[in-house]
Amino acid sequence: MRVFVTGATGWIGSAVVQELLGAGHEVLGLARGDASADRLRQQGVEVQRGDLADPESLAAGARQSEGVVHTAYTHDFSDMVGAAATDLTAVRALVSALEGTGHPLIISSGMAGRTEHDAGDPGAMPRLQSEVAALAAAERGVRGVVMRYPPTVHGPGDHGLVAQLITIAQQQGVSAYIGDGQGRWPAVHRLDAARAVRLALEGGQAGARYHAVAEEGVPTREIASAIGRQLNLPVVSKSPEEAQAHFGWLGAFFGRDLPTSSTWTREGLGWQPTHPGLIADLDEGHYFQS
Repeated sequence: MRVFVTGATGWIGSAVVQELLGAGHEVLGLARGDASADRLRQQGVEVQRGDLADPESLAAGARQSEGVVHTAYTHDFSDMVGAAATDLTAVRALVSALEGTGHPLIISSGMAGRTEHDAGDPGAMPRLQSEVAALAAAERGVRGVVMRYPPTVHGPGDHGLVAQLITIAQQQGVSAYIGDGQGRWPAVHRLDAARAVRLALEGGQAGARYHAVAEEGVPTREIASAIGRQLNLPVVSKSPEEAQAHFGWLGAFFGRDLPTSSTWTREGLGWQPTHPGLIADLDEGHYFQS
């Protein structure tokens, strides 16, 4: 299958590209700049120049392909409404380009419920508007599928939330959790997530939501303890009132309890994660190498 991948040089998208190539698919990757384009060409990936702010470039890539994996997203926590609006425009452009083909469109989303069958509230979580658009694409002859990712997609090279927790611990001189530390974060290794995407592309149900979740919920105290071990720092509790001062904006996320199931995804796609879990990944030490 010839697959157009947006975000092809990003954290998840680059893993998806390698997973697709390894399975024998052809890949057309979206690239905004010369460096990204060169990186894709070196991997044997054809390049479509453009970005999320140019819907026609996305549509052009989709029209040249037999399937689309949309992983690009503007992760701007200062303007989450704007980021969601940009994504919705992108998804609509991709749906229009694929209309009537029966081709798959796999879009990325965040956790919005305990199970895959929880729709969530687009009014409270603007990014879910893209889910609505993708899942409704079946009415226009597109096999729209949603792949939801947990807050932690980890692995060597991760610069996401866990890496930020490590930076905070280094700056504060302690590795902290909030309250009793029993709040749970779901997690998945980046390479396991990429395999889930490929399986959804090849055989996912139209109108389905899938959860790329390997661990239903890792207690935040265990995360803080693993960071403390590697940095040789004390592990301490911070009250909810102290969280913002210690963690900044991340405190609002790190203190939440977000257990999330992937039972239906595993059964439906035949997906079984095989890579290290979050704590094992932290214990390998690569997060702490400068």
